[in-house]
Amino acid sequence: MRTEDKLPEAEERPTDLARPRMTRTRRWLLGSTLAVYAATVIGVLTTSWLVKLDWQVMLFRPYKQWPEFHTFLDYFVVMGQRGPTAVAVAAWLGWCCHRQRTLRPLLVLGTSLLLLNITVGAVKLGFGRLGPHYATTVGSNEMWANGDIFPSGHTANAVVTWGVLAYLATTPVARRIASLIATGFAFGVGMTTVYLGTHWLSDVVLGWAAGVLVMLALPWLEPVMARAEVLLLGLWHRLRQHGGRAPVPIPVPSARPVAGSTLATPRTARDDELPPREPVGVAGRPGGPTARIAEPRQHHPVRQHQHTPRSERTPVSPAGSRRPPHADRVPRTTTGPFGSATGRGRTTATGG
Repeated sequence: MRTEDKLPEAEERPTDLARPRMTRTRRWLLGSTLAVYAATVIGVLTTSWLVKLDWQVMLFRPYKQWPEFHTFLDYFVVMGQRGPTAVAVAAWLGWCCHRQRTLRPLLVLGTSLLLLNITVGAVKLGFGRLGPHYATTVGSNEMWANGDIFPSGHTANAVVTWGVLAYLATTPVARRIASLIATGFAFGVGMTTVYLGTHWLSDVVLGWAAGVLVMLALPWLEPVMARAEVLLLGLWHRLRQHGGRAPVPIPVPSARPVAGSTLATPRTARDDELPPREPVGVAGRPGGPTARIAEPRQHHPVRQHQHTPRSERTPVSPAGSRRPPHADRVPRTTTGPFGSATGRGRTTATGG
């Protein structure tokens, strides 16, 4: 039996996927990204040079400088929208769940998106910054004006959604490729929003930082996701057990037979043998197998009004002749071995 074709596939499928841990490098990156996040927020709140750079880029109007890219980039920015990207990545991770026999890929995606919506959404509503198209005062930071543009949700979502693929990669080569893809989408989506004029440049920088913070914090949530996986799998097994139809029990005959029943006699192998079939009327002959046929089957209950088998019926002869009597004929008589006799259909007289 050849197994060369199946061995590589079995080797590529890991039996126990290692969960990332919060290493010293991750902590250092988390601290550095958090510092960039805080510096960006402080720079916008204090109307520093970062706000001036926002206005310079906005007044430059890139979408008017290079209008030939507008149509393509208007479609490309969809790669940062939460709905389409989440559905596409979830479909791929669902296949990974089926292949690896685990719910961890989908749990990682759901946890990261939930954490992203909470953190980014809260900051958006808290600052209330207006976008470039709705700005009212040149040079102002446009904060607390009932907006929801700071930080960029498209940029942060591109970092997290495509970054999950790199986070879940099982080999170094796959992790590098997925990291390059995630970086390209995150950078491209962020700069596309600046080109279209929907975000300030500082919004995009804060969106990048917010997405990276979510990805770096995922190892802290691995124990929670592991417990959630155990609970969900247990719930699924219970639903399958209670949701399916219960097997119909097969009635088993009682070991104690009912008194007065023909089942009281234990069943033997001889009972399962059918008696040989005999022609009608054999039971009436002397020496026929009447005793064997007349013996009742012990494993069948006696039914009332049961007909007697044909082999057990005694042939009954008619009491008289079936031919009707005739008036012009005299019945046959005999007188003895040497006397006169009457023939059939004629009479004989004695004497001359």
